[in-house]
Amino acid sequence: MALVTTAEVCDANPQLIVSGELRALQPIFEIYGRRPVFSGPIVTLKVFEDNVLVREFLEEKGNGRVLVVDGGGSLRCAILGGNPVVQAQNNGWAGIVVNGCVRDVDEINGCDIGVRALASHPVKANKKGIGEKHVPITIAGTRICDGEWLYADTDGILISRTELSV
Repeated sequence: MALVTTAEVCDANPQLIVSGELRALQPIFEIYGRRPVFSGPIVTLKVFEDNVLVREFLEEKGNGRVLVVDGGGSLRCAILGGNPVVQAQNNGWAGIVVNGCVRDVDEINGCDIGVRALASHPVKANKKGIGEKHVPITIAGTRICDGEWLYADTDGILISRTELSV
C-alpha cells in the first residue's frame, strides 16, 4: 500500500467500512519509532502487566508482520521497552501496537520500526509469562484477529480482514 494514506483508503472503500471488513481504531495511540507509516499481517497477543510473551514474539523473525498487543490498557507499567524494539527491528517486524505503555522512548524513537502505544511509563512489567497468543482481542473499540492486516500512518490505524490492494 505504498504512498496511499489511511484517509484515502477510507474514502475509496466506504462499502468495506459499512460491512465491517475495514475498521479504524479509536485515536488513542501515541506515535513512536522512526517509521510512522507501516503495515503488515497481524499477530495478536493478550497480556496484562507482563512482557515475557511480548519479548518471545519479537525474538522470532517478523517477516513484515505487526505484533498487536492487548495489554489491558494498563497505565501502571511498561510492557514494551527499548531492547525488545531493537530486536524487533533487527528481526524484520514492520511494527508493534500496544494497548498499554512503553518505556525507553529515546531508544525506541531511534529504531526503524513503527510503534504505537497509549503512553510511556518508567516502571518495568512483571516477568511471569502469563498471556494468550493468537487470540481475538479488542482494543480501541475494535475486534482484531490474528491474520488480519494492519495499516498505520500519521492519520490513524486501520484493520482489514484481508490485504488491501490499491
